[in-house]
Amino acid sequence: MDISWEFSVGWFVLGLLILIAGGLVVIFYRQISENLASGVSSYDRVKLFGLIGCGVGLLIMMNLHTLLLRFFVSLIIR
Repeated sequence: MDISWEFSVGWFVLGLLILIAGGLVVIFYRQISENLASGVSSYDRVKLFGLIGCGVGLLIMMNLHTLLLRFFVSLIIR
């Protein structure tokens, strides 16, 4: 099982953009929820999606998504 980590500038930039987008969703969740979702009832849901976006952005920034995908695929296919 060859699972190795390597840094990639392209993935870093893409992850940084996703992290910034998730951060903007967390900052402006009220306006997003009122204009695009069902208002006050979806404040927490929109903020949760922003936090999930921040987490995914961090994983992609550190190029850990490929490491995790290789690990899970190697568990399934042996």
